[in-house]
Amino acid sequence: MQKTYDIAVIGGGLVGMAIAYGLAKRGQRVVVCDGEDNSLRAARGNFGLVWVQGKGGTCTNYARWSLHSANLWQNLADELFARTGVSIGFQRPGGFNIAQTPEELASKVENMRKLQEAEPTLGYEVLDHKALAERLPAIGPDVVGAIYSPNDGHVSPLYTLRALFAAFEQAGGEYAPNLRVTDIRQTGSAFRVSMGDVSLEAGRVVLAAGLGNRDLAPMVGLRAPVKPLRGQIIVTERVKPFLDYPTIYVRQTVEGSVMLGDSAEDVGFNDGVTPDVLADIARRGIAPFPLLKNVRVVRAWGALRVMTDDGLPIYEASEACPGAFLATCHSGVTLAAAHCETLAPWILGAPRPALLDHFYAKRFAA
Repeated sequence: MQKTYDIAVIGGGLVGMAIAYGLAKRGQRVVVCDGEDNSLRAARGNFGLVWVQGKGGTCTNYARWSLHSANLWQNLADELFARTGVSIGFQRPGGFNIAQTPEELASKVENMRKLQEAEPTLGYEVLDHKALAERLPAIGPDVVGAIYSPNDGHVSPLYTLRALFAAFEQAGGEYAPNLRVTDIRQTGSAFRVSMGDVSLEAGRVVLAAGLGNRDLAPMVGLRAPVKPLRGQIIVTERVKPFLDYPTIYVRQTVEGSVMLGDSAEDVGFNDGVTPDVLADIARRGIAPFPLLKNVRVVRAWGALRVMTDDGLPIYEASEACPGAFLATCHSGVTLAAAHCETLAPWILGAPRPALLDHFYAKRFAA
């Protein structure tokens, strides 16, 4: 490992690698300082949705930021395949938010109505059971209807991470694993990043370490008020294709397996699985798609989302330590394209994108 870089990115998950690749392909000497294999990683538990609909109910700019990224995703997928030969399985057929009761459907419709009123490009359709069954023939008889948005899609998060690593290294980036950052200090126009007995210097530093940002941010005059929120996921055996669209709870991968999950549990740093939550996830998947009742589960896992109190990202440049940046969010897949194509230029000196105006840590009490 060399000792001097243009930029050090702390964290090698989906957020960090999307930013690092965006910087490396723009000619920067970039090193990614990553933790151990047993570090808490949101990337390994990601459901894989590139999701727009329903986001931004309390902040329209979050809906716009998500849509901006979704619109960049096809180019990113094509570029990663061209560079690495890794197909990440990106598809954007639109997505369904399914409702089991009239009240649930009415609530979803009202949320989308308000969002589209604020941002007309957030298109959607309201489908009753008959119209939904024409598009999703496997839908169960008890489903009332759904919201369809053409803006949504899905992708393999693990293949995406693999492709980002390969493209990053092909662009000249350096990956430094098993190095936990213990100190960051600004010395003149550079930052000294210490990892135990190892240290390096970089002209800029980007904190993209997920839950680790909480401890790293004060080292460069920033705040990262983030907390863990566990999500559990079930993966089934491969089955005959029945679901050509992603839904918010259930999606079928390109290989044929089915992923189910949408739990949100405040359990601290416990990333395990629990029978009661997994049973609830299974019930919620079987209700709209009864054919899943006899499908075998092959694995299940838990992972920790990186959450703020309002669920929105934080993107910040340090005033105390110019050249230090913070990026944290819980939608690392959806926002990967924007992190690569829009956030990276800002880190390199372009004006801060107007879409990010709300996403400062100062919105939270100190």
